[in-house]
Amino acid sequence: MAHAIRIHANGGPEVMKWEEVEVGDPGPGQIRIKASAAGLNYIDTYHRSGLYKLPLPLILGQEGAGTVTAVGANVSDIKVGDRVAYASSPLGSYAEERLMQADRCVVLPAGISDQQAAAMMLKGMTTEYLLRRTYKVQPGETILFHAAAGGVGLIFGQWAKALGATVIGTVGSEDKAKLAKAHGYDHVINYRTENFVERVKEITKGEGVPVVYDGVGKDTWDGSLDCLRPLGLMVSFGNASGAVPPFAVGTLATKGSLYVTRPTLVTYTAKRTDLVNSANALFDVVKAGKVKIETPQTYALKDAARAHADLEARKTTGSTLLLP
Repeated sequence: MAHAIRIHANGGPEVMKWEEVEVGDPGPGQIRIKASAAGLNYIDTYHRSGLYKLPLPLILGQEGAGTVTAVGANVSDIKVGDRVAYASSPLGSYAEERLMQADRCVVLPAGISDQQAAAMMLKGMTTEYLLRRTYKVQPGETILFHAAAGGVGLIFGQWAKALGATVIGTVGSEDKAKLAKAHGYDHVINYRTENFVERVKEITKGEGVPVVYDGVGKDTWDGSLDCLRPLGLMVSFGNASGAVPPFAVGTLATKGSLYVTRPTLVTYTAKRTDLVNSANALFDVVKAGKVKIETPQTYALKDAARAHADLEARKTTGSTLLLP
């Protein structure tokens, strides 16, 4: 038996229970993993609260790393003893041990630790597709990213800077502003004391930006559209402040024939080839020192409820790990 964080009903952090669970042997196409660490992500709170509905009971967590202890039939490219990481369904990374689909895991190369991997797979591959595929950021472009001191934000700032972009970020405190500045952002706007739309227009000399990356949602939606130049792209990839309310599509015409997309990591890594390529691109920038992965917060896995509460209260910065 192993322990895991499981929920039997949707709700706040209090619904998360530390329970014994049966792991079992891997079936065809599966591997069993002894966990080294699980990553904490905002999407985990959506699964817990029921914003994203999933069958219950449910072991939370979609990102983790560990060592393979058993391999099922029809698995050829992963073996017992390999260090692996993942950031996809099926959920279940908040556990000491688990079964996982082998084709959703990648073998970790030398130079990438288990804790680094657990802290960066979901956030880093999200950054990869945002910067390299949703909108291909070019050297010299000025771009806007909301929640610059968050888990995706700190990776994004460094990677965007390595691509030669001028990066504007928004934050909610002066401490977070300093953190973002240290992670690649050229301009940091504290939205509690400044109007981010006015500041973006000032920075871009009235032109606006070609792309806005917005993982905040409801609170920043209208302002984000106003930061775009004509034919600009609004990338809405999260709902930290709540879901974006319905809006009239004609608004996009009046604001300059804008484009909108709502991408997900699931779609961008659905094919095994895309998953491996995205992970390898992430590993390459980390090993090259262009992106540094830090974990300012760690919690014992059994204390995951406290980690969720701190995340939702915006008390965390960067990546957070849950350690078995």
